[in-house]
Amino acid sequence: MKTTHPLSTISNFPKPPITKARNKQSTAYYKITTRTSPIDVLIIGAGPAGLSTALGLARLQIKCIVFSSNVFRNQESKHMHGVPTWEHRDLVEYRAAAREDVVKNYGSGGGEGSEGADSKTLFRAVDERGAEWWGWKIVLAVGVRDVMLEMEGYEECWVKGIFHCLFCHGYEERGGASAGVFAIDDCAPRHSATHLARFVLRLADNATIYTNGNELVSQGIRDMLATAGAATSSKNNIFIEERKIAKLVKLPNGAQVEVWLVDGTRKIEAFVAHKPKGMLNGTFVEQMGLQTMPQGVIKLGVPFNETSVSGVFAAGDCGTAVQASATALSMGAMTAAGAASSICAED
Repeated sequence: MKTTHPLSTISNFPKPPITKARNKQSTAYYKITTRTSPIDVLIIGAGPAGLSTALGLARLQIKCIVFSSNVFRNQESKHMHGVPTWEHRDLVEYRAAAREDVVKNYGSGGGEGSEGADSKTLFRAVDERGAEWWGWKIVLAVGVRDVMLEMEGYEECWVKGIFHCLFCHGYEERGGASAGVFAIDDCAPRHSATHLARFVLRLADNATIYTNGNELVSQGIRDMLATAGAATSSKNNIFIEERKIAKLVKLPNGAQVEVWLVDGTRKIEAFVAHKPKGMLNGTFVEQMGLQTMPQGVIKLGVPFNETSVSGVFAAGDCGTAVQASATALSMGAMTAAGAASSICAED
């Protein structure tokens, strides 16, 4: 496996005549690729999904190159959660350890790509320096970037006091009198807001759902909570705050966020749960003409995560609305199996 510079473009090309056969004793990546000597798989992204894909491919001696922008969605987080053996440990160290593990066990150089006699796909990737890289298959593990709300103080509170996933963050702040939920954008649907509030109640005594002045959202959540049993926490410990939010202030204690409302009222929350909108990294979807889902992620076939373009696979946050490290690792393993199956069928 090799990690190299981020890419700027990917193109799909007709298959050229190939004369070199695969050397099955070669190691995990191929140093020089050309149109007539392509690598098996080009993996775009070196987070958990990309590294998991590389590991799976290496187990079948399928060679790959991993490209990294060295910019990660969770780079502001200090700890990783939900991944066995790496609980509450550093994310940067995890990526380094995962890469070292693949290289140490499966090598880091030499060898040729597969012959690809019956392959119908061939791709050229161009990195930011203008260097060309050729491969039979592409795996997009490019992730997404979070789009901050246009609300004063939101970005300053992000990760430090606003958490998008309570399985990843929040446990350390348990025991507070109240925590907030922002029913805004992706979290505005009543099922989403209520779902988050019920999770909040596992970590705080009460949950306040902020609808930011949206009466339709408020009414939908009221209707949802009205169906809850009289003795349930959903009925008794979830509250709706309908007034508009003026600004947010990150307080020095733990993850506390002070919510300022337009009338001057201030409320202190132990933390706030909210998932902002996300955007796919890069322009690869447009370059390749890939289909996407209503949530904005790449449309994938199950279980092996091939996209709408033959020979192009995707894994991790860019291909699912369930965006967490454990999910990315699982998707990487399945994507490796899919790409390997496609390559082996063409040997």
